[in-house]
Amino acid sequence: MDTKELLKKVRKIEIKTRRLSDHIFGGEYHSTFKGRGMTFSEVRQYQFGDDVRNIDWNVTARYNEPYIKVFEEERELTMMLMVDVSGSQLFGTQQQFKKDIITEIAATLAFSATQNNDKIGLILFTDGIELYIPPKKGRSHVLRIIRELLEFEPKSKKTNITEALKFLSNVMKKKAIVFILSDFIADDYQHTLKIVGGKHDVTGIRVYDRHEEEIPNLGMVQMEDEETGELLLVNTGSKKMRTNYNKYYQQQVDYFRDSFNRSGAGSLSSRVDESYVKKLLGYFKRRG
Repeated sequence: MDTKELLKKVRKIEIKTRRLSDHIFGGEYHSTFKGRGMTFSEVRQYQFGDDVRNIDWNVTARYNEPYIKVFEEERELTMMLMVDVSGSQLFGTQQQFKKDIITEIAATLAFSATQNNDKIGLILFTDGIELYIPPKKGRSHVLRIIRELLEFEPKSKKTNITEALKFLSNVMKKKAIVFILSDFIADDYQHTLKIVGGKHDVTGIRVYDRHEEEIPNLGMVQMEDEETGELLLVNTGSKKMRTNYNKYYQQQVDYFRDSFNRSGAGSLSSRVDESYVKKLLGYFKRRG
């Protein structure tokens, strides 16, 4: 992709996702992800409906009428976007690849965080760490993240979510808001996710294509495993083969849901041809 084309693409994604984050997600993001704590701001007279637990008894005794402590939220947070760039993200049978949707979701989340003056960092992973951009603030930083999401060429095609989570634990010492964007066609990450979920506010966003859910009957078909590059001759006419595949796929989906539930982390799934906007909004509202 040449520079001109890349900049055009970045700009297109910025316009689309910024509008979403400005009009829809800014407020939802703010109310969903509260600051690290509250700092004492001032004392004022008690008003009906105030929380009685915040009454300042010393000031109340001095003035013979109730006064309460007012607290301000410590807003500044750090968002880490962990994006799977393995071979299977290039799967897509509609107009878009999973990779395209993941890029748009990541950009929308990044602009929502920018509106709240939060820092945003990026981890691109396969079965190793492909790229790490430390958290920073600002629009130009978000544009750099979008640029990397669009044009980064990973060295590997395989996936290892555990390795990515371990790396996150090493680089992020303070609590962060973490979004993991992947198709989650992976195993054995539940234990590490539990540890990370205990420290950080984690959400898994599973992006998938409807043709991954079940293989249609197309007879003998040559297929390439996106993560190993291996070419296989598959008899899609075999009912047993299709049943086994569906079973395997469902196991992966169940493992994803179960892992995030057990870790106290949030999760949502969005199909390539569905509106990720509705999915994200619904998720923020449920959590807010």
